[in-house]
Amino acid sequence: MLSARNQFKGTIKEVKLGQVMAEIVIGVGDLEVVSLISRTSAERMGLKAGDQATAVVKATEVMVDKS
Repeated sequence: MLSARNQFKGTIKEVKLGQVMAEIVIGVGDLEVVSLISRTSAERMGLKAGDQATAVVKATEVMVDKS
């Protein structure tokens, strides 16, 4: 169990591996959550497009915009 309350289940749409970092794009409904993690972590987890994943957000600040 994680202490972070903001957890969004979705499907990995894309994994872009760089030299040091990896960009992971997770589709959550009509939205996309993009995360940068180490390339080593992405490889150890075996992340690939189509995998089910959870984006866990723990932040000290969240901005809100009203349209």
